[in-house]
Amino acid sequence: MTKWAASLIRISTHEVETLQKRLADIVERRVAAELRVAMLDAEAEAEAKQAETCSDAAWMMTSYREGSKRLRANMMLQIEQSQIEEQGARDALSVAFEALKKYEHVAETAKVLQTKKMAKFESAQLDELGLRRVAVGGR
Repeated sequence: MTKWAASLIRISTHEVETLQKRLADIVERRVAAELRVAMLDAEAEAEAKQAETCSDAAWMMTSYREGSKRLRANMMLQIEQSQIEEQGARDALSVAFEALKKYEHVAETAKVLQTKKMAKFESAQLDELGLRRVAVGGR
């Protein structure tokens, strides 16, 4: 493999790995936000059940629900933003992976062509050697 091909493949591989790490971070953030929403919903349900039995909790339930709605809306916005960012990262990773495969294909093609050239050159040398032996032996 030529030096330029190896360099392109190494750079492209690094780019793919970097994008994979970025995608993993985005997915991790999205999953964490989804988990926080689920926990928030569970807490709201528990608070509602407690408000049924405790008059003090019932009195504060309106404020709690309002705060919970705002926090949940904020978390949902973070999830939506993460999904959009995730799609962009997936698209970028796909493009980078395609580029890597193209570079690998070009390098492999160059290697095959180099091997064919060497085989042709060796064959020509052997043919010339054979012709010289015939010429020397024929005298």
